[in-house]
Amino acid sequence: MATDYYAALGVSRDAAPQEIKRAYRRLARELHPDVNPDAGDRFKEVTAAYEVLSDPEKRRLYDHGVDPRASSQGPGPGAGFDFSDIMDAFFGGGGARQTGPASRTQRGQDALIRLQVDLREVVFGSEREITIDTAIACNVCEGAGTAQGTEPETCAMCKGRGEIQSVQRSLLGQVMTSRVCPQCRGFGTTIPHPCPECSGDGRVRTRRSLTVRVPPGVETGTRIQLAGQGEVGPGAGPAGDLFVEIIEKQDPVFHREGDDLRCTVSLPMTAAALGVDIPLQTLDGEEKIHVPAGTQSGHTEVLRARGVPHLRGNGRGSLAVTIRVETPTHLNGQQRELLEQLATLRNEENPDGTALEEQSGLFSRIRDAFSGKQ
Repeated sequence: MATDYYAALGVSRDAAPQEIKRAYRRLARELHPDVNPDAGDRFKEVTAAYEVLSDPEKRRLYDHGVDPRASSQGPGPGAGFDFSDIMDAFFGGGGARQTGPASRTQRGQDALIRLQVDLREVVFGSEREITIDTAIACNVCEGAGTAQGTEPETCAMCKGRGEIQSVQRSLLGQVMTSRVCPQCRGFGTTIPHPCPECSGDGRVRTRRSLTVRVPPGVETGTRIQLAGQGEVGPGAGPAGDLFVEIIEKQDPVFHREGDDLRCTVSLPMTAAALGVDIPLQTLDGEEKIHVPAGTQSGHTEVLRARGVPHLRGNGRGSLAVTIRVETPTHLNGQQRELLEQLATLRNEENPDGTALEEQSGLFSRIRDAFSGKQ
């Protein structure tokens, strides 16, 4: 066996269960990711050691040269034939087989929260402080679940085995069945004097704050995983993970389509006819948009690399600026006269409507702008 679980916890091979538990609690407080982010591998090693040594059956196997964790992961060196699996198939269980009492120290559940971000955070990323309600280890009993000065007691019903066995007669003869002990719920011990702070669970709920880094390019539904920031498990077990799901708020100016952005700029008819350079306030700052003379309503100008960054790649999308030409209304006498003169000069007093081919339509011009066609 490559791993020395006793050495990992810093206890001797004849250490009592309570000594093993105290050693694990001490190391877990020192190595937990919330306290020591760089000790992730060491924390996993200590947790694995406690998982084996806190279980009497697993510890017995380990002391005889078999690592229960390695054996449970499939055939390999030291993995032997388990005759009890055959016995269970005939005499027992019809389901998952329990081997000895269960550990009160278990991994906590994962947690999910939703975080609303605006478009600027989506484009440039941000760091947000969030507040969550979660379970942490009880600081009164340090995860033991017992009142101060007391210890768990061996279950009187199952004698510490965590299961109750019974013998029944059948056509095959005597059949032995096992079930989880109803008094200790499979733990092998009971807590007659629970901690008044956590009621014996070994953890309490509290509100805490942490910082979340939102990477550029996220979108609604993107989940950010924060390892070890979820619920602390029963008995002050390892914490689960926290998942932060992104909800993107709608921007009043820019509309997102994938990693591209779109916006619309309105221009007077005269400016569109004569051509003009207009300032546009983008997310990257002010940009000059050149509107050539004779621009039609629906014309699109494309600004490259002014969209949303690619979340899993380099570069950014584009910003498409659509020009909307406004026709003047509520003309006074002089304005109307000038327009009538213009219509006469252009021979447009009596225009006839002409149906346009699809290629010169609005959607074709937008498509051509994105594909680079002239």
